Amino acid sequence: MDLACTEEEEAFRAGLRAWLAKVLPTLPPQPPATDWPARRAYDTAWQRMLYDAGYAGLHWPVDAGGRGATPTQHLIFLEETERAGAPYVGANFVGLLHAGPTIAAEGTAAQRARWLPPILRGEEIWCQGFSEPDAGSDLAALRTRAVRDGDDYVVTGSKIWTSHAEVADWCELLVRTDPDAPRHRGISWLAMPMDAPGVTVRPLRTLAGSAEFAEVFLDEVRVPAAYRVGAEHDGWRVTMVTLSFERGTAFVGEVVACRRVLADLARAARANGRWDDAVLRRRLGRLNAEFAALWRLTQWNVSAAQRGGGVPGAGGSVFKLRYSHARQELYDTAAEVLGGHALAADHPWTADRLSALSYTIAAGTSQIQRNIVAERILGLPKGR
Repeated sequence: MDLACTEEEEAFRAGLRAWLAKVLPTLPPQPPATDWPARRAYDTAWQRMLYDAGYAGLHWPVDAGGRGATPTQHLIFLEETERAGAPYVGANFVGLLHAGPTIAAEGTAAQRARWLPPILRGEEIWCQGFSEPDAGSDLAALRTRAVRDGDDYVVTGSKIWTSHAEVADWCELLVRTDPDAPRHRGISWLAMPMDAPGVTVRPLRTLAGSAEFAEVFLDEVRVPAAYRVGAEHDGWRVTMVTLSFERGTAFVGEVVACRRVLADLARAARANGRWDDAVLRRRLGRLNAEFAALWRLTQWNVSAAQRGGGVPGAGGSVFKLRYSHARQELYDTAAEVLGGHALAADHPWTADRLSALSYTIAAGTSQIQRNIVAERILGLPKGR
């Protein structure tokens, strides 16, 4: 991994900074966190601006509609947009960070042409239909069934914790197409239109008051077989590609955000007298080292993904595992720096603190990540 920037990459940084300085003052105020239809409109408008400026899907392959940027350019983009306070992917995150890269890697030419351009232009929003009420973290225990009927699958079952289902146009959906096959076989990956008859969405309200997740009920929903990504019954392998993106590169922008939060906390501690507490200073220093190391690991993972054809490897689980806990430690420290009033419902830090609690569960629990690290990186035998 070469961490030094070339002249071309520094020119890219300068051009991006100039563009951000020009366009960010023109953005309207961000809508309330609980108004997802308004947030969808805001996020998709920003995505269209990125697309028109040539920054959408920056690191995607050129034949998938991206710019084919180097890993360093991708990381520069994340650094500069975060430092400038630009919007993040928001409601676009499943399409841009999970479904889109999976379709780019595994989809047919027709599927790539149909779904990738609308994702990059911000015209269509995707949600993720993986988790199920009775499966927990055991994704292979899914029971939503898809029965082939001519050119369609007839899908029946339910999903939970479906991100942005309330405002989504499409769902990356895992279904069981062969109920008699072993657990990790007989699964298929479908792209399901959310306006199909038989789809019912019931929003779930989080601790932070937002309804970014939902239950989705599927009652004999017909999904064309042409919307299956990958071979029939090969969905587990395709899902591992999706999860490698979710754990390997989807969080990289948030590492930059956490480093900014840490700098804000250090300034706040100096201003309110908490900086005199040597224990707290050491904790802030250790967190600074932690996130610096996570950023280096991010650079390594992105570079490794580039060398591996664009698909992240198992090293993403190392990052996801440590980042989840470091983020919680960061907001625990924020409460120490800012005092008890930072836990009030209307305090701007409260929503982030509550959100941090979910990161050891989202995108695979920490227990699952430890198993992946143990088996796929350390070569330890599988537990019984």
